[in-house]
Amino acid sequence: MDAGNLARAETEGSPVLPARHGTFCVDKDFTVPRAEVFRGFAEPSLRRRWFRLPGPSGTAVHDLDFRVGGGESAGNVFVSGDTEERLAYRSRFLDIVPDTRIVYVYEAEVDGARRWISLVTVELSDEAAGSRLTWTEQYTWLVPTGDGEQDAAHLRGGTRLLLNGLSTVVDPHRHPGLGRRPA
Repeated sequence: MDAGNLARAETEGSPVLPARHGTFCVDKDFTVPRAEVFRGFAEPSLRRRWFRLPGPSGTAVHDLDFRVGGGESAGNVFVSGDTEERLAYRSRFLDIVPDTRIVYVYEAEVDGARRWISLVTVELSDEAAGSRLTWTEQYTWLVPTGDGEQDAAHLRGGTRLLLNGLSTVVDPHRHPGLGRRPA
């Protein structure tokens, strides 16, 4: 827990819980070459179409500097009923091999509290029908939701949703009718 989160926990009387660690992998197949999938990560105009934090488009912010040592930041305000949460995401790219691999670290915040930190490795490989993306995420959960039992499942599910969004951007013929308006 960082100094700000630790101080908040101590002043609010909350116990400081031990960090939770875990890893998960998600595979996603595409009918386009891996270079097209890589472009979905590398080109800001494509990346913004599939990567954003939950919440309305009008409050979303996004900045991408896709290079080793560069990073990405995103933010949004998520509203559910009468609950409002300010979401923030910051990453730093550690390794980029064009059309092959992306390795980065990121941190996720909710209302100014760092909730988890992850190391992500995205690997792209050729497949007979196009390409395969393998996403491996190693996370450290710092501030759990409730007892923390559902946090990893939520993170894995959110990753699958993001990769579905990537697929609609870089592999659109696989998703007929999405993004099209009736005539």
